[in-house]
Amino acid sequence: MELKPGDVVMLKSGGHPITVVEVEEDKVDCLWMGTDGDLFRETLPLVALESTEIDPEDDEEEDVEDDDEEEEDDEDDDGDRKKKRKAA
Repeated sequence: MELKPGDVVMLKSGGHPITVVEVEEDKVDCLWMGTDGDLFRETLPLVALESTEIDPEDDEEEDVEDDDEEEEDDEDDDGDRKKKRKAA
């Protein structure tokens, strides 16, 4: 596997996406963000990593706030339809 700085990889056993910082023969210096926002840097063996591709659209979907309100049709007691706003 040919890696270069900036490539995104994952451990073969799973986990978070990891960014390659430096490649030295069979060792790879990597950075990743933990679940609590901590930044980690570690040298990992090349054999423990696999290439992965990050879909930029996935990141955009996470950035969208849930403040948008959804509209839902509802009937009142008289049978008239009216719009009811529901907070997401």
